[in-house]
Amino acid sequence: MTECYIRVAEDENEEPMEIPSEEDGTVLLSTVAAQFPGACGLRYRSPVSQCMRGVRLVEGVLHAPESDWGNLVYVVNYPKDNKRKMDEMDAASAVKIKRGVQKTSDLIVLGLPWKTTEQDLKDYFSTFGEVIMVQVKRDAKTGNSKGFGFVRFTDYETQIKVMSQRHMIDGRWCDCKLPNSKYFLEQAGPDEPMRSRKVFVGRCTEDMTVDELRQFFMQYGEVTDVFIPKPFRAFAFVTFADDQVAQSLCGEDLIIKGTSVHISNAEPKHNNIHHLFSNFPGRSPSLAAMFERSQYQFPSSHV
Repeated sequence: MTECYIRVAEDENEEPMEIPSEEDGTVLLSTVAAQFPGACGLRYRSPVSQCMRGVRLVEGVLHAPESDWGNLVYVVNYPKDNKRKMDEMDAASAVKIKRGVQKTSDLIVLGLPWKTTEQDLKDYFSTFGEVIMVQVKRDAKTGNSKGFGFVRFTDYETQIKVMSQRHMIDGRWCDCKLPNSKYFLEQAGPDEPMRSRKVFVGRCTEDMTVDELRQFFMQYGEVTDVFIPKPFRAFAFVTFADDQVAQSLCGEDLIIKGTSVHISNAEPKHNNIHHLFSNFPGRSPSLAAMFERSQYQFPSSHV
């Protein structure tokens, strides 16, 4: 029998690739694996029964069904564990495509002199790159500066550069960083909106560890904390350095260790509690504060 080519694809709906057979009409598994790394066999859909059928494999040699490969498209088989890894990679790629180009975040500028104005901030930070927003936070009653403000740049590279150094503004050293929740809550007050850098990971399995979750989510951005409640409650929290990374993952279903987990926003507890008590008849700020200090609060290092 002369050499012929059989049509092979990773999926029935994909464009097939032609793989050469041996002189006796068989196909070496190594030939298939050379084009489809990790392949462990082939299958095809029977024209008669419309069911998938496996191709006989003997000592690394694939034998044609009924002595003739025909014009069928043969689909590659992968080991179960390898397929899981591929699914995880596909899911990660899909999210990265969704995220696209890294977006900039509002940066908090700490230690501003009382006299610094928004124009002063814009003039200073414009030397680094295009500025699309500046704001000096002021007391609602007195109009005096609170000693901090916000700035946002057009380019992510500019944001990274600004965060990597200290800044002399109006004769005083200032720091520029992503908003820290604890400082932000203390200084900005309960009505100030926050962007969460934390995500809620639902449908976790008990065999998932902190290190495994950290390694998985590091492919999307810098991870600053991973928290799995004890006793196990089928969920976890993951905190990123960049709030944009966290927000880009919300609503996604990702594959971790062969399990589909759902990612949603972990809204800051501070906002949830004040919102709850603001709608409660006879609301009391002291009641909300007491609730915040109660036993139902997560450890502060994980909030």
